[in-house]
Amino acid sequence: MSNRLKVFEGKNIYLRPMEVKDAEVLYHSFNDPENMRLTGTHRAFSHNEIESILQSLSQDKGRISFAIVTQEDNQVIGDIGFNDIQPPYNRSAELGIAIFSSYTNSGYGTEAMKLMLEYGFGVLNLHRIELEVYSFNERAIHVYEKLGFQIEGIKRDVVYYNHHYYNSTIMSMLENDYRDLYIN
Repeated sequence: MSNRLKVFEGKNIYLRPMEVKDAEVLYHSFNDPENMRLTGTHRAFSHNEIESILQSLSQDKGRISFAIVTQEDNQVIGDIGFNDIQPPYNRSAELGIAIFSSYTNSGYGTEAMKLMLEYGFGVLNLHRIELEVYSFNERAIHVYEKLGFQIEGIKRDVVYYNHHYYNSTIMSMLENDYRDLYIN
């Protein structure tokens, strides 16, 4: 459909604002055991809770969230966004992404991350974008490093899952890193 809002557009995906109508697809994704593990989620969400979350997103001035949607069939396959946005002085934000488990290993996450990096550094004028990833998500760590994120440190035993504690890795990219990799 040509009337779909495509805020940021890539070759295979586009980003658009999250909408309450996305609750149905998010209900299944949020409650998928693999997605729960990768995000460190310890409880299931009801359909009403997800609708409430989606309604509150537009009210949170420190957060910007987008649905990740396929160009081919306009299917929502995940979400991505900035949290804890701190303009104008610190010019930093935390980046979070979740790709539904049935769409991983297809390059969609990498493409969505590149769109958000361009938005963060090129439009929001951020100086620093950081993220945190659990140590068992080696695939994500590899992708983030490939994109140019640098490891800053490890938080020990930060998440408990399946009878074990796991570390998380803190990674970041600065505006100069981004411009050296993608602009210059």
